[in-house]
Amino acid sequence: MMSALRHRVPVAVTFALVATILAVPQGASAHEPYPDPSLPVATRVSRLLATMTLDEKIGQMTQAERASVSNADITDFALGSLLSGGGSAPSPNNATSWADMYDGFQNASVASRLGIPLIYGVDAVHGHNNVAGATVFPHNIGLGATRDPALVQQIGRATAEEVSGTGIDWDFSPCLCVARNDRWGRTYESFGEKPEIATSMSTYITGLQGGTLGGAASVLATAKHFIGDGGTTNGTDQGNTQISEAELRAIHLPPFQAAVQKGVGSVMISYNSWNGVKDHGNQYLITTLLKGELGFSGFVVSDWNGIDQIDGQAGFTAAEVAQAVNAGIDMVMVPTAWKSFISMLRGEVQAGRVPMSRIDDANRRILTKKFELGLFEHPLTDRGYTSTVGNAAHRATARQAVRESQVLLKNSGNVLPLAKTNNKIFVAGSNADNIGNQSGGWTISWQGASGATTTGTTILQGIRAQAGTGSTVTYNQAGTGIDSSYKVAIAVVGETPYAEGAGDRPSGMGLSTADLNTIAKLRATGVPVVVVIVSGRPMDLAGQLPNWNALVEAWLPGTEGNGVSDVLFGDYAPTGKLPDTWMQSASQQPINDGDGKPALFPYGFGLTYGAVPAPSAYQLTQAEAFASQSGTQNEACTDTGGGTDVGYIAAGDWINYGSLDFGATGAASVTTRLASGAGVTGTVQYRLDSTTGPVVASVPVGSTGGWQNWAGRTTALTGSATGVHAVYVTFTTSGSGDLVNLNWFQFAH
Repeated sequence: MMSALRHRVPVAVTFALVATILAVPQGASAHEPYPDPSLPVATRVSRLLATMTLDEKIGQMTQAERASVSNADITDFALGSLLSGGGSAPSPNNATSWADMYDGFQNASVASRLGIPLIYGVDAVHGHNNVAGATVFPHNIGLGATRDPALVQQIGRATAEEVSGTGIDWDFSPCLCVARNDRWGRTYESFGEKPEIATSMSTYITGLQGGTLGGAASVLATAKHFIGDGGTTNGTDQGNTQISEAELRAIHLPPFQAAVQKGVGSVMISYNSWNGVKDHGNQYLITTLLKGELGFSGFVVSDWNGIDQIDGQAGFTAAEVAQAVNAGIDMVMVPTAWKSFISMLRGEVQAGRVPMSRIDDANRRILTKKFELGLFEHPLTDRGYTSTVGNAAHRATARQAVRESQVLLKNSGNVLPLAKTNNKIFVAGSNADNIGNQSGGWTISWQGASGATTTGTTILQGIRAQAGTGSTVTYNQAGTGIDSSYKVAIAVVGETPYAEGAGDRPSGMGLSTADLNTIAKLRATGVPVVVVIVSGRPMDLAGQLPNWNALVEAWLPGTEGNGVSDVLFGDYAPTGKLPDTWMQSASQQPINDGDGKPALFPYGFGLTYGAVPAPSAYQLTQAEAFASQSGTQNEACTDTGGGTDVGYIAAGDWINYGSLDFGATGAASVTTRLASGAGVTGTVQYRLDSTTGPVVASVPVGSTGGWQNWAGRTTALTGSATGVHAVYVTFTTSGSGDLVNLNWFQFAH
């Protein structure tokens, strides 16, 4: 049975050792009360902090890479944290080896003078992706296409269980960047081009951490990368985000605000600059905005050697160390040069250039999370979760995520769904039978790799498994062997794995020559061709699209390729919607909803099979996506990324959004993004089935400071809304003239 506590098991010998160490007069009482779990966390932190030396405090602020430390180093320097970089794994790379490795490091940590356990971080960015055999979920861009925050929370929970089963207690995830230029190599780490997608998907944090830290399989989440990494000029990784503060706040800040509201435990700073100043040294962004204005109470961690980029010269300096810590970074990721960091920070404190108040604040934040996680009571791996790594339940959740992420972009002649029985299918393409390619970067290694890198189901294997009686499936990667006797050909093509840096595409964004040649070979037979794209972003394919019968964007689905075949065969109709605007050509980059550039496929586009089901009331509904209206006009939002709003709304006007599905349990609230001018009061009313139907929510309208000064208002429902209903929005006002502008609304359970 799983532990009802955290994902740790108590180790009596550990605390006996700590007690023995504390009994030796080294400046700390033998009866320090900080280990007492009955005391409030704040009290425990304060009493522990009072016993710590400067070196022990600096140790807590230091994060080293596992391959650059010994157990003796961990004990002697009282290191606060370790991490595994991408691909940094024990041998053999399996869950048990990871747990054994973690426990060895943790035992060394609690053998230090004060017995403070370390916290261990990994980039489990789409499942526990560094561990062979773990469930690899779709990358974030695919999850953004699902528009399913509840599913994303389930994925966070599944990931937490697998991470906990290997001992790890800290995940550098989720990435809440808003990707505004698809040339950027980390576009696939973004949930989409609009802040509301990442904001809604911050449910991952709750899945990862649980309702409160310290519960069963509770893993500390990290909102990253703060801030603006998706908005760099030309989409250059680690580049310069040259935008106004108003745009930074409108586009890139909202997901982090949501993360803080959800209690995210840590925030990672971004490599990029904002108007020429590196984020890692920007006190306004870290201390004033994040910790002050947003009220973030967790701890801030740097990115890998991020402090070394502050002055633009190779090798970090004491001045960079001081600037980063004074800016508000609490824990510094210095993978290999951690001893130099410790020495430099000690010197800066002793010289008075870094105040002790800043050191104590950083330690208070770090230690608070360690206490809340239960690390002092349960420092070692809870092996009850080790068997969850790659288990059937988690793979089923991943398969659901894959099928919900599929976006059907073209389906001429209804070639899809495929017939299961008495069909003759030819499958080709570079990504049809390649688990590494379909998993993408940050899978087993940092940049990922092609081939059989881990266990799972390829798209080809899924197709073979689901083909029914009387059907044959033939595969040749290059398309060799196809003839006109086949009823359909499927080309699974697209990108090969990459991560940041290597993934930037400053020039071409099209398919490879090999992929195009494969598709041409299939087309030459006259057989209908279905193209499935495996990629981390939209691709430049408008020139080829007219020659294809069907097009499915599969994103980077991970290890459960049978989720793709679920949709191809029609076991599940496609429901995915584009999280990014699809360009006509790469020359349009950056292209985003509302910027006036003509798209090949607009943001939110996605076809399905047959009759279209009523969309969920719980997905975000753009105000301009109405079925009909009376008296209103559409206009462009002036805040970048806001897209289009519905304005010129007065009393007596109405907007109809067709039928929305509220489900069996019904909605509890609705959030409305609105703006209004001075001196205007009234209400926005949500009605069911007609303009005079029952009012289920009445949102008060008052001045937001201007017609383009947007505010989100969450209002409890006053009436019952279950099942499928047409939704009408009506308006009342105390005066005459325009009342309100609407940007979007979203119901919630």
